Amino acid sequence: MTSGTLLHQITDYASRADPYPLYAELRRTPVSRQDDGVYAVSTYWEIVSLLRDPRLSSDVRNRVAQPGEVLPPEEDPALPPSFLRLDPPEHDRLRRLATRPFGPPHCPRRVHDMGGELARMVSGLVDGFQGKDQVDIVEDFAYPFPVMVICKLLGVPHQDEARFHGWAETIVAALDPNPAEGPAERQRVAQQARSELGAYLAGLVAEHRRAPGDDMLSALVTDHGPDGRMSPVEVITTAVLLLIAGHETTVNLITNGMLTLLRHPEVLKRLRADPDLAVPLVEELLRYEPPVQLLPQRTALADIDVAGTVIPAGSSIWLMLASGNRDPRRFRDPDRFDPLRRDNEHLGFGNGIHYCFGAPLARLEAQLALTELARRLEDPRLVEDPPPYRQNPVLRGPRHLPVAFGGLAG
Repeated sequence: MTSGTLLHQITDYASRADPYPLYAELRRTPVSRQDDGVYAVSTYWEIVSLLRDPRLSSDVRNRVAQPGEVLPPEEDPALPPSFLRLDPPEHDRLRRLATRPFGPPHCPRRVHDMGGELARMVSGLVDGFQGKDQVDIVEDFAYPFPVMVICKLLGVPHQDEARFHGWAETIVAALDPNPAEGPAERQRVAQQARSELGAYLAGLVAEHRRAPGDDMLSALVTDHGPDGRMSPVEVITTAVLLLIAGHETTVNLITNGMLTLLRHPEVLKRLRADPDLAVPLVEELLRYEPPVQLLPQRTALADIDVAGTVIPAGSSIWLMLASGNRDPRRFRDPDRFDPLRRDNEHLGFGNGIHYCFGAPLARLEAQLALTELARRLEDPRLVEDPPPYRQNPVLRGPRHLPVAFGGLAG
């Protein structure tokens, strides 16, 4: 194994359960050119610097093909990219429009006021464990909870969840930089899923325009702020992004969190006794086991000097967030899980202009979920460790997390 092949090793499924030794190896060279021409950036301060650098583009249309490389086609010619894959000024306009019905200053209490309902959702899901001595935390809890939340937030009928679950999994699978099938087939299947999900949402958007309610989709189609209003196709692409990003990452955060607690029973015991520990604990989880491990497909718009290495304009750059979160130059004893860690400015939600605007909701969901699981599961224990992981190295998390327990507290 050489530094030029480390990225391939990291994305290989054999490394999914524990990629962290490979990240440590990668950090020996903060900016490493891989054999395929990708530049992997693996250290904290260099990642932060690039996330704040306007010369780094999130728009894949700025990629320049390397010798012998064939660039993948656009995701879907019929649907423009979401603001996650755009640069300023279009990114900024669309993000402001999407944020208005979600948080401050326009809707400062949106997430706060959902707290009671979220707590009831969590309690109801754990009630469903009654009479069992083993559950799959993913299928029985960590997946349905965020889906219920995002459906409620956006105004998607919960009975339609099964329909977009398949679409979401197919679209997310396209993020896998090392798929089993070829890139052309992967893009074709993902494009079809995006088109079908887009068509479904177009019908839903039309319904919300005719009869708006107290939800984000209604606000996106009726609100008219300083930036005007989203076009119909912009509403659809934004809704696709929010539906997928609004639950896929939170599933991983909750599942990785429960796995980490079961591997650290003393911390689980402390959380059971002190629910307030959930706030710093979730921050440490976002550092220690981030649900988004890396950001691929960034592009240098100009030559960029990073830690003494010049990345040429047009090059593909991968930002290794999970590696930066374990950088000993930034975090003391970084491989130790410490829920009381101070100065914990992690990269779990990114940084810069693309910082996750759903972070307040994801934090609240994880805090409520892990607190309730810790309080009510008696003598919980892992059935297998490591558990089976999802294929995707970008959105890394267990595909299943079977947990046995002795009983259920009221």
